[in-house]
Amino acid sequence: MENLYIAATPSSPEVNFDFAQHHLSVRGESYPENAAAFYGDIIKSLRDYLTLCTDTSITMDIALAYFNSSSTKMLFNIFEALNDAQRAGNKITVNWYHDEEDDTMLEFGQELSDDFTDITFINHAI
Repeated sequence: MENLYIAATPSSPEVNFDFAQHHLSVRGESYPENAAAFYGDIIKSLRDYLTLCTDTSITMDIALAYFNSSSTKMLFNIFEALNDAQRAGNKITVNWYHDEEDDTMLEFGQELSDDFTDITFINHAI
């Protein structure tokens, strides 16, 4: 499967899905004008990739300094796909990077960890 790379813009994150290495990352800020349109193909590519995975260790790095409410819904869709893949026998690890002084991002990562208990979450204060 072909890797997916989208360069960051001032309002959208860098997306780097290296499917061959089973390493996925989303970095930057996420407040695109239309989050559903921006994330639509990303989520489709992710789901297509995950259907090909069996007993695979997959790492996802999330390092978002800011995201708006419409991006939150898209993030939940990404995590639902990852959680489904974990339940299907894959090992999913999410590295959640947040500014050490940003309690909101820390708490959101903890909320995701509580909602998607099958995924291994590792918080990283930076």
